[in-house]
Amino acid sequence: MKIGIIGAGNIGSVLALRFGENGHEVRIANSRGPASLADVERETGAKAVEARDALKDAEVVVVTIPEAKVPNLPKDLFAAVPANVVVIDTGNYYPRQRDGRIEGIEKGTPESRWVEQQIGRPVVKAFNNIYADHLRNLGKPPGTPGRVALPVAGDSAQAKAVVMKLVDEIGFDPVDAGAIDDSWRQQPATPVYTGDLDAEGVRAALHRADPARKPEWRATDESPGSFENPA
Repeated sequence: MKIGIIGAGNIGSVLALRFGENGHEVRIANSRGPASLADVERETGAKAVEARDALKDAEVVVVTIPEAKVPNLPKDLFAAVPANVVVIDTGNYYPRQRDGRIEGIEKGTPESRWVEQQIGRPVVKAFNNIYADHLRNLGKPPGTPGRVALPVAGDSAQAKAVVMKLVDEIGFDPVDAGAIDDSWRQQPATPVYTGDLDAEGVRAALHRADPARKPEWRATDESPGSFENPA
């Protein structure tokens, strides 16, 4: 498949590498332009392009940028993208560490539903609950005992099926985590977040999740600080 990735941070770069290793044609973009991505091109095999070119003719688009930066994407970025293109959101809201206050999320909108509202397209939430290093190195062949599983949430069964196939290809068991309104179950501070659980463990963790956002994952008047010193 042709896959466009918006964002070349830790998760975006790892996905570019792993998708390319599995035969997909990957293009990757960031806010600084393709000239800044020479190292990413060399390390992943993905082609560095401008954001609009990453989406051109793509069958899957991955949005993997800081939550606070999502509203900065061009308002018409997806205007020419066909409705059947699958859009994956890997994002998490880190109010005290990075993003500052995002009012809609603070009021209870699931992170990925909020992303949908910003970009004007439905998304599938995946790849947000695992460390980038683990995403790169913990993949195993299907059927491996204890294979790490990843939750996949979305409103379209067809789009989820595409994403779940990608999850499996890069070495993880996909677990259907319900609709986007259920995707809070895989947000930070939930039992499935960074748990590296197998499929049974992921299902149990999703079931145990508490919808109340913990105080340490809410913005304060001083937010944001940093990951070393949350504010």
